[in-house]
Amino acid sequence: MTERKQIYYATAGLLAVIIFASNFLSTDLFQAGYQNFSVWFVISLFSFACGWLINKTLGYNHGGKVVFAVIVASAFISIILVSFFREYFGLSELLVENMILYILRNIMLGAMAFFGMALSEVILLQKEFSASKLKLDDLKKMLNQTERQAQVIIDEAKVKAEKMIFDAQQSMNEMIERKNQIERRLKEFIQTERELIKKYESGEE
Repeated sequence: MTERKQIYYATAGLLAVIIFASNFLSTDLFQAGYQNFSVWFVISLFSFACGWLINKTLGYNHGGKVVFAVIVASAFISIILVSFFREYFGLSELLVENMILYILRNIMLGAMAFFGMALSEVILLQKEFSASKLKLDDLKKMLNQTERQAQVIIDEAKVKAEKMIFDAQQSMNEMIERKNQIERRLKEFIQTERELIKKYESGEE
């Protein structure tokens, strides 16, 4: 498990400040001109960058919980702020639509932070997938080499076994031939002995 330093939570604090500061901007993005839209774009970009850093430092699961907590807390504080200072925000009446509008702005910036986290996680997973694919390719190459080496060893063993069987067959044939020679000589010797005995017996008579 990666160690989470306390300084890592400063990014979540910065995201909370950005979301809270968005309450003081006008909601009329296109009616107020390109300048107001540019400010919103920059704030959204900062939220995206905060989400990216949170994913890098706190991780996707824990960082997602932190970002969600920041969104909820910012929305709650925004409701309280707008409720007490509605004249400052130009709200003559405290309507539910106005509350929802400010909450949606906070959620939108929080969603940009989640988008930054998701994109960072996807890139990280893509890198891990590429590294795993390279390792898998290396393992496949090693497996192919091992299979080839094993096949070579098996072929050599077959050749040696066939040679041993051939040598053993030759040795056995030689032994059988010697046995047959000994039997023939022994039979000849016995036959000679019999003839000598017969001659000896006929000579005595």
